[in-house]
Amino acid sequence: MKNAHSNVQNGAKLRTEALTMAKTDAMDSNTVELQGYRSRRLKILSLSTEYPNPVEPGKGLFVHARLQSIATGADLTVIAPVAVLDYANPEGRLLASFTIPKSRTDHGIRVFHVRWLYPPLGGWLNAFFLYLRLLLPVARLRLNHAVDLIDAHFTHPEGIAAALLGRTLDIPVMITMRGSELRYQRHRLKRVWMAWALRRAERVITVSDGLRALAVALGADPSAVKTVPNGINNDIFFRRDHEACRRIHDIPKDALVVLSAGDLARLKGHHRVVEALRSLVDEGLPAYLLIAGGVGRSGQYAATLRMRVTELGLEDKVRFVGMASQNTLAELMSAAGVFCLASASEGWPNVVNEALACGTPVVATDVGAVRQMLPSGQFGTVVPVDDTPSLRAALREALTRAWDHAAISNWGRSRSWDQVAKEVLEEAAQAAAHV
Repeated sequence: MKNAHSNVQNGAKLRTEALTMAKTDAMDSNTVELQGYRSRRLKILSLSTEYPNPVEPGKGLFVHARLQSIATGADLTVIAPVAVLDYANPEGRLLASFTIPKSRTDHGIRVFHVRWLYPPLGGWLNAFFLYLRLLLPVARLRLNHAVDLIDAHFTHPEGIAAALLGRTLDIPVMITMRGSELRYQRHRLKRVWMAWALRRAERVITVSDGLRALAVALGADPSAVKTVPNGINNDIFFRRDHEACRRIHDIPKDALVVLSAGDLARLKGHHRVVEALRSLVDEGLPAYLLIAGGVGRSGQYAATLRMRVTELGLEDKVRFVGMASQNTLAELMSAAGVFCLASASEGWPNVVNEALACGTPVVATDVGAVRQMLPSGQFGTVVPVDDTPSLRAALREALTRAWDHAAISNWGRSRSWDQVAKEVLEEAAQAAAHV
């Protein structure tokens, strides 16, 4: 803790040392080619450990989607750090990061996969490991006038590292809170440093009103906090032919289909849906559950979930689809009678918006921005977390009720990523002009 404070207090010294090193060190493969950054557009450096990479292409698709849209209105560079030793790799590949290129171009965006030390028990210190690893690369960008603003996704570890970089290198910072902060705030030192970072950010973007309240509670200037909910890709998520989608995915003709999507982690609550399904089947409903999602970084819980299905005798009523592309997910959403999100914690769960865009009603636990996404019973039902009877009753109603699918789809498709990008860029321009 003392050393961390020392880093902040000696920002001027670190800045001088970093810029001196940047001048003398030859530009390596982690250095931006400046030809694309000579325009007068805002130069944004986005920092996200959740940005997709070739090993995990399904990571942080909401981060990817926003940045793809932002890139049409700004000169964007992405630093997507990967762990040197990937202890939580879903396939147990400890050295998986070494198969990821140090730099690549992703749909016109220059992406740098900087390798950093990420100890599994590092806790709040991981933000400082990230800061120290990024100090020299970001100093090079600043020296070459390739960055006007650091745009960090999630407050820990990225936002803390970004605030330290901004203070050291005199670069304005914008932090987006996406939901993990709700869990991290329960850890004292993480909460202390998240609060420190949020107070020093020129702008804080929150994806829900609940996260906005948390940002202000942690000390962020209310006038600097803006709620910008996520959007969806309207080219993918729209109401498709219900019966055709059922045929594509070989869904039993008379089945009443529930779809649950997300990593096979306990936090996502698939087990709650499985247990509710057992009761619905016992009541005589021809209910059928599709679970779309990969193992992710959930360790052994995927095996635990499959075992629970077997214990409940639901092997012929539950299908594990695996990791699904966005197009496949849209087909499954259109084929389902109801989409169910039974998570214990979320920020702005994009799958809810995507299901609505496909015209599918939603039953979801009362987490994150769910009540903003389901403002009335016209679109679905909100139930308490860990309340199996309420979940079961809401699913039963959703599967047997007549819905206005066109109205649901219109509501779900009312917010695009282009609209999100426009709002974020307005905040980014103000943040960049602040320093």
